[in-house]
Amino acid sequence: MTEIKEIAQLGNPILRDRANLVKNVTDKSIQSLIDSLMATAASANGVGIAAPQISQSYRLFIVASRPNPRYPHAPEMEPTPTINPIIISHSDEIVKDWEGCLSIPGLRGLVPRYRAIAVEYTDRYGKVQQRELTDFVARIFQHELDHLDGILFCDRLESTRDLFTEQEYLKRL
Repeated sequence: MTEIKEIAQLGNPILRDRANLVKNVTDKSIQSLIDSLMATAASANGVGIAAPQISQSYRLFIVASRPNPRYPHAPEMEPTPTINPIIISHSDEIVKDWEGCLSIPGLRGLVPRYRAIAVEYTDRYGKVQQRELTDFVARIFQHELDHLDGILFCDRLESTRDLFTEQEYLKRL
């Protein structure tokens, strides 16, 4: 059975470090980490999770958009392991929208992000993938990529006035 891991919380130093490249995608420990990330995200109602959030310094995250209590209007997609990801290009259009983070429970913020991005990453089988992402899924990818560079959503707020408690955010849905 796949282990659900403890999620590192704001203040844990690993959330502020740049994660290390994954050198051997097919290594058993990396495959196990992917499974743990997917199980942990699902258990916590996350739409994404990065390896540093479970105290593993690897450039690896999961994008797993699906409707859930934290994101009732999220689009449905298969959980996608994303290894050594990069953004190749992005739209000029920047959109502010709500984000939360499993590592910062109880808070939401209006965060500016590119509306569309072209990305490259290695999948769990070692194959390089290129995709174009838009809107909510592009936002998840950018949020999780920030985790790999030690950046949290609250660092991207234009103003502290864009930070809300979860309770106040839910009143706006």
